[in-house]
Amino acid sequence: MTGTRVMLVDDHELVREGIAGLLRTLPGFSIVAECSDGREAVQLAREHMPDVVLMDVSLKGMNGIAATEYIRKHLPNTRVLILTMHTDEERVAAALTAGANGYLVKGSTRQELEFAIHAVCEGRTYLSPIVSNDLVRNYVRFKEGLAATPSDLTARQQEILQLLCEGRTNREIGELLHLSVKTVESHRAQLMEKLDIRDLPGLVKYAIRVGLISVDS
Repeated sequence: MTGTRVMLVDDHELVREGIAGLLRTLPGFSIVAECSDGREAVQLAREHMPDVVLMDVSLKGMNGIAATEYIRKHLPNTRVLILTMHTDEERVAAALTAGANGYLVKGSTRQELEFAIHAVCEGRTYLSPIVSNDLVRNYVRFKEGLAATPSDLTARQQEILQLLCEGRTNREIGELLHLSVKTVESHRAQLMEKLDIRDLPGLVKYAIRVGLISVDS
């Protein structure tokens, strides 16, 4: 089937169904896969090779920013359009740094969704009007107040940070990521040193501040 091949990633089933239903009313789009988890998104992207992934940010296990970085690194021909309710500059800057091709806010019109998908597939960057340049510029001032920002962390470090903040033990993280406990401990130590944070509560506060996890997800 010709046309733009789309994959949907959102942890709310009703949202996915709504977006899927909308895309089916538009000419030239086909949905090749859907999922609710960032890690599964990486696997499905490798399997289906979509033209564009509509990616939410707040996902369990592996958030949308980390999943975006994996996909853009390993599947350079697949575009990622972030589709989220969040408009804060931390998430916008983190998404673009991870390689996202666009950032669209939920609640946008049908016409804007269609335009944004076409734009990123043509190699352009699309930002919702509400995500102004001022928000991205403000991120520079925000960065000055941190020892490190999400763009300074590797995708693996971001992944382990999120799992730690979700209450996973080193052993649970190792089993989930197929790593030894010693390797997880090493990543954790490097993470804390890079962030200059010495305890789990501090890591949680940092992750919320930079948008890697959300208190309302």
